Amino acid sequence: MTEQADPGWDASYTAGAPAPWDIGRPQPAFARLAEAGRLTERLLDVGCGTGENALLAASCGAEVTGIDVAPTAIARARAKASERGLAARFEVADALNLGSLRLTADTVIDSGVFHVFGDEDRVRYVASLAAVLRPAGACYLMCFSDRQPGTWGPRRVREEELRAAFSGGWAIESITAATFEINPLEGITQVQAWLAAIRRT
Repeated sequence: MTEQADPGWDASYTAGAPAPWDIGRPQPAFARLAEAGRLTERLLDVGCGTGENALLAASCGAEVTGIDVAPTAIARARAKASERGLAARFEVADALNLGSLRLTADTVIDSGVFHVFGDEDRVRYVASLAAVLRPAGACYLMCFSDRQPGTWGPRRVREEELRAAFSGGWAIESITAATFEINPLEGITQVQAWLAAIRRT
């Protein structure tokens, strides 16, 4: 597999202060999924960052692969796995070319990746997910929501946009209001999100 690092995203992990999303623990929404027994079997964490959600899944017995375009984040995720004695594979890879991983996943998780893409790359991303997720496999995706006030941060996503993006070859089981926890940013520690449970058909 060819590594496709992204210097822009890598700078998020080398700039000194932690990136807003790198909170040093799993996102609560994914912790609840783990408690419900949803993060199991062969699991791919797309845009895993420094690995907290992926390592949570590994601690629950999942066979985990985490990918990110930021080499610094992947190095930290590998170090955490070693320190915690958890078996998880972490690779530098492109979310738009998941087929290059040559793996099949039963479960895919996305904590904050979908909302970074423009319209054309969104189509490519959904096709990329389909290339690795087995038929009837589950995707749990959390993205920035249009319910978040203001204009700072990533692009807001409307519920209808999620439904449209996954309209062909997918079944949306639920889209629920959720929140991302973030490192304090202008006094804000939580932002509004959508959590979608989507199954490949």
